[in-house]
Amino acid sequence: MSLTIATVNVNGLRAAARKGMPEWLEQTSAQVITLQEVRAPDELIAGLLGEGWSVVGEASRIKGRAGVAIAARTELERIDLEGVRRGLPGLDGPDSHSGRWLEADLEDPLGDGKTLTVVSCYMHSGTVEKPQTMTDKYAFLDASMERLEALRADGRHVAWTGDLNIAHTEWDIRNWKGNLKSAGFLPEERAYFDRLISELGWVDVHRALHGEGPGPYTWWSQRGKAFDNDSGWRIDYQMVTPELAARATSAQVDRAPSHDTRWSDHAPLVVSYS
Repeated sequence: MSLTIATVNVNGLRAAARKGMPEWLEQTSAQVITLQEVRAPDELIAGLLGEGWSVVGEASRIKGRAGVAIAARTELERIDLEGVRRGLPGLDGPDSHSGRWLEADLEDPLGDGKTLTVVSCYMHSGTVEKPQTMTDKYAFLDASMERLEALRADGRHVAWTGDLNIAHTEWDIRNWKGNLKSAGFLPEERAYFDRLISELGWVDVHRALHGEGPGPYTWWSQRGKAFDNDSGWRIDYQMVTPELAARATSAQVDRAPSHDTRWSDHAPLVVSYS
């Protein structure tokens, strides 16, 4: 059995639907898609994706902000979205349900008797000039690490997917020298991924399959000619447990052919497991 998972920050699902996302949905082989920055009420998401998808969402308490969702093709009988948990445990206050964390249990999708928990996460971007935003980001990262380890404790597969808003290494950002003091590439942020991978054994599947070298990037600024010059950041991930990583066969970024054909400032990251 095989399963293909895509993750993408849609930069507003209603706008993406107008700009060409339906055409990508028709062509993609993904059976499960995790979405971030949906910015639409949960009841509208299924309609915007079109027929053939079973969808769950976690909207932000602040209207028009954030929002995450998980969609699965309805014909996949082994995909059961009944096991759904909204919000990130371990956080108090508004951030616990800020449209940034959604979990869904998929029952035995790879035929090995294991549940796969898929997480759609939209990490804070943070701003160095606004210290509270970085404090919030680090608190969210701390809670994320604890939750991920709790999920894997019973031996299930886990895939932490989404716009994690951190470029882990110099290979993950084109202009790394110019961003050493920028949010998203701070040593304190990158250290979380160091620990997750080196100490806890999680696998950055995209990097593992692509190997060493720059990119492939998943986000490009809308300013200037960042997309045309491929001056991007790799900030969208599928971080998975080792047993699931061993079953990964391919990873690709569905980069638009040109700037004017983009339906988001991010591109989907698509990974197949078998």
